[in-house]
Amino acid sequence: MTPNPPFTQESAHEKVKAGQALWNTQDPHTVVKAYTPDSIWRNRSEFFVGHESIIQFLQRKWAHEMSYVLRKELFAFRENKIAVQFWYEYQDALDGMKWKRCYGIEHWTFDAEGKMKNRMMSGNDVLIGPNGDGDGRWFEGIGPGEVDGVPIPEGHF
Repeated sequence: MTPNPPFTQESAHEKVKAGQALWNTQDPHTVVKAYTPDSIWRNRSEFFVGHESIIQFLQRKWAHEMSYVLRKELFAFRENKIAVQFWYEYQDALDGMKWKRCYGIEHWTFDAEGKMKNRMMSGNDVLIGPNGDGDGRWFEGIGPGEVDGVPIPEGHF
């Protein structure tokens, strides 16, 4: 069970790391349990509402983001809101299996029971290595449970 609002520094950090672990399962039916049934999402340029739409989005996402490994860090928090900075690496099945890293920010709003009722995400993908060959990957050989031990280089945090 993850913390409910209002958040403290410690409970907001715990909530972020629980979200990281949850998304690293890449199981849409497990992930969706952390959201309210009418959760409102913006993911890049897509807008949608509710569990069924979330599941469909995550299925599409992870069908082409192969070898996905995600790290999230607490950026800021207040009462029932958390802002997160994140990075994830993946091989893009829609682009010749090139390695990419997404840099992004999310802001989350929670209900009183600690379920996310609003998720707004902005992210940018960059190729990793020459022509996306993966040279310079941060999470190479690292499992999802080990990402917190990987230093994020200055200028990327």
